[in-house]
Order: sequence, then structure tokens, then C-alpha cells
Amino acid sequence: MALDKAKEIASSNPVAVFSKSLCPYCNQVKKLLSSLGANYKTVELDYETDGSEIQSALHQWTGQRTVPNVFIGGKHIGGCDNTVALHNQGKLVPLLTEAGALATASQTA
Repeated sequence: MALDKAKEIASSNPVAVFSKSLCPYCNQVKKLLSSLGANYKTVELDYETDGSEIQSALHQWTGQRTVPNVFIGGKHIGGCDNTVALHNQGKLVPLLTEAGALATASQTA
């Protein structure tokens, strides 16, 4: 059940961030995505009644137990370090654009 829920969230949103509200690394990723104007879905695992089950399911699915656990275009990106590294390499914005998480000039015109 939790695995199905995690997969549904990851696949039905341009960007999904599985997070915990007080996690500084989670907040760093959310701040970065917000600063880029990305449309993303946040799942605060510490607020979800099945949060620990979802986190265990994410670990089973991706091999990553820690948060944030970031998905772009339904693909697992990783955590904070991976997301920031993609940004520093100039690869994050193209991924976000391809996933439909960023408005392009043609969409806003």
C-alpha cells in the first residue's frame, strides 16, 4: 500500500519531494526548487499517518532511506547532495523543464 502510494505520487507530479518538516537538507532542496520557480509536490513524512511506512517503501524501491528523496519526471534523483550537484552542473533546470515543472516562455506567452 505505501509503495503504491509513493509510486503514484512520484509518477503523477512533475517533481515530488518526500521530506520531513524539520530536516535542514529537505528545506534546502525545497528552497532551491522554489527559487527556480519549480512546481513540486511535497510529502512531509512526519505529518503523514503512514509516513514511516512510506519511508520504508521508498527505501525498498530506491535503496535510499534518508530524506529528502527527490523524484523528477517520475525518475529517482536522490537526496539533497544529488539535487544540488545537478543544479551546480547546470542539469537541474533542463530536467525540471523536461518534466513540466517549470513554465517555459511559450507556456507563459
